[in-house]
Amino acid sequence: MIRVLVVDDDFMVAKVHSGFVAKTPGFVVVGVAHTGNDALRMVAELEPDLVLLDIYLPDIDGLTVLRRIRTASAVQTDVIVISAANDIDTIRGTMRGGVLHYLIKPFTFGALYDQLQHFAALHTRLGALTEAGQGDVDQVFGSRPRGAAPLPKGLTPQTAELVARVLRSADPDMSAADCAVAAALSRVSARRYLEHFTETGRAEVRLRYGGTGRPERRYRWVED
Repeated sequence: MIRVLVVDDDFMVAKVHSGFVAKTPGFVVVGVAHTGNDALRMVAELEPDLVLLDIYLPDIDGLTVLRRIRTASAVQTDVIVISAANDIDTIRGTMRGGVLHYLIKPFTFGALYDQLQHFAALHTRLGALTEAGQGDVDQVFGSRPRGAAPLPKGLTPQTAELVARVLRSADPDMSAADCAVAAALSRVSARRYLEHFTETGRAEVRLRYGGTGRPERRYRWVED
């Protein structure tokens, strides 16, 4: 299990983020901190694999927390920033601090899920190597999960997240009708979301031919 520390000054937001992590296979929340000093103490005590770090904290800001994590020689942890801060100086500061990604609030479960899955893939790959060739390095530094594309008019993030979750569970794929039943949507609505995911590269579609009539479109989620 990949051990995660959630850092956010808002108790309810921290609870939501912890719930997102708990819903992601292979991840477990080992602690929640609401101040920068608590975050640093818990990083030292718990030694998490990953920290989900807010920038706006009541005592010391997230950039300072990040710098102190990086200068603590005994701490080996990675960081994904989750914050409402969208100014360029903050974003540059986190990049220079070596964060893996930066999610701007608010975001969907799907956006965080993709980043966690990407981290899990890197974690597994690097853990299996003793030395890396250029191809391994290129994959680690070059592969990035695709960001969630803007939704077309009439589609909502909440329903998109629901359809994505249903599609991820398909074994190995599903039709629009199957998805509509599982998500409690109309077939037309389910197809709109499925086609959006296909157009943005987050899903693949194949045609299944029967005896007569049009071939059935079968959808499969594309893992990063």
